Amino acid sequence: MSIKTTNEELQLAGLVHGTAGTPIAAPGVASGLSEPRAGLIEDQPRGAGAGAAIGVAAPARLSSLDTLESEAIHIIREVVAEFERPALLFSGGKDSVVMLHLATKAFWPGKVPFPVLHVDTGHNFPEVIEFRDRTVERLGLRLVVGSVQEFIDSGELAERADGTRNPLQTVPLLDAISSNRFDAVFGGGRRDEDKARAKERILSLRDEFGQWDPRNQRPELWNLYNGRHTVGQHVRAFPISNWTESDVWRYIERENIDLPGLYYAHEREVFARDGMWRAVGEVSQPRTDEQVLTKTVRYRTVGDMSCTGAVESDAATVRDVVIEVAASTITERGATRADDRISEAAMEDRKKDGYF
Repeated sequence: MSIKTTNEELQLAGLVHGTAGTPIAAPGVASGLSEPRAGLIEDQPRGAGAGAAIGVAAPARLSSLDTLESEAIHIIREVVAEFERPALLFSGGKDSVVMLHLATKAFWPGKVPFPVLHVDTGHNFPEVIEFRDRTVERLGLRLVVGSVQEFIDSGELAERADGTRNPLQTVPLLDAISSNRFDAVFGGGRRDEDKARAKERILSLRDEFGQWDPRNQRPELWNLYNGRHTVGQHVRAFPISNWTESDVWRYIERENIDLPGLYYAHEREVFARDGMWRAVGEVSQPRTDEQVLTKTVRYRTVGDMSCTGAVESDAATVRDVVIEVAASTITERGATRADDRISEAAMEDRKKDGYF
């Protein structure tokens, strides 16, 4: 006596036959399980009507930018909840501007509940300092400034032979953290920028001397962040650690975030040095053998005038920059920061001393 089983009965049993006759799991049913795993996205049918086979609505899918934004805001809120005196490093550069924008969204409609900290080297681009002050005033923030010039004037620091002050930021930074008793400091460091930053966790513990030990990194499983620290220690927090330069620019475009004009194509007097176009300015002067030219350039990162190079570019809008960055094969720091070329481990050496 033969028994005929309909395809409908097989589906009700949780199995259907593929083209080769091999039993496969029915939509919404995990192979080897007796009940549907309705909560797992990977088990849901793709396309419109996903979840209909098991009678549940399909979960909404976040875009990559939504996911990164959600993670960053979660980190910012976690740090504010766990620490007593956080602060945010704000230089007016694109990463710190995005960080401040995320903090604003995290606590909207209230104000950002912590001050912003800037280590002023005295070699900053004037346009960036103007943008910094205008942003702080617009958002009603408290600005804390650590001055490299003050430490040079007092004799605690000495000018470097190469003229750059970027490596001199460490002492004023640690002094500002200590004197203001900041126990957590947000920064816009990203893992794609540099090998040293790729080693660092989202919450990075610094010892009583502000130093970072790359061998003493805490695990961060399941988005759990360990903020425990003793008196004198503090934590550096990197909410956009998992972002790329392209992510940052796509987010700037989506959120319509204002930036200093340096980031877009403009005409500027420059001279070539170390494979980069350096701006002509009070603290950045060409040598006798270096010719000054007027070129259309933009900046991918904003550091000191004495160590940051421009790139030739016609990208005058955010959309232009997004396209340009997508085609780039080198990070912004690798392309335009002379202070990172001092040695192969320049960034890591500075971070071990307390640099961000």
